[in-house]
Amino acid sequence: MSAERARFTLDTNLLVYSIDNVAGAQHRLAREIVDRAVECECWLTLQALGEFYVAATRKGIMPRFEAAAQAGDWLELFPTVTASPAAVRAALTEAAAGRASYWDALLVATAAEAGCTMVLTGGVRVHNPFAPSGELTDRARGLLDLDGRDP
Repeated sequence: MSAERARFTLDTNLLVYSIDNVAGAQHRLAREIVDRAVECECWLTLQALGEFYVAATRKGIMPRFEAAAQAGDWLELFPTVTASPAAVRAALTEAAAGRASYWDALLVATAAEAGCTMVLTGGVRVHNPFAPSGELTDRARGLLDLDGRDP
């Protein structure tokens, strides 16, 4: 699998930014990422979808029924992966060692089991797709197949 077509996952924050109309440039870029990721080797963790629902409703970004419908749409559009007992054990180990929060470690371990290579532990890298310039980083553009195209 080439770097441009590597399997990756989206973190909860990206999902939230993609629907948060007041997030400015982050909203625009996150929306583009999610829209393009559907056509790529992107898998979502069920944990990220659940966290999305909680964050979107708790922060008042969207009503419960809309957040549930959005998460349901993503369930249809993306392959998904759930945490295994081995991923839970790995997350507990990372959290107990103080290397990551439990929830971050669980997302990373689950994504790694699904073959994702982008999101910092266990062979998976977390990558901030937002460049300081306000655009997408070159790595994010490559994953989303945007090289040479105007977003």
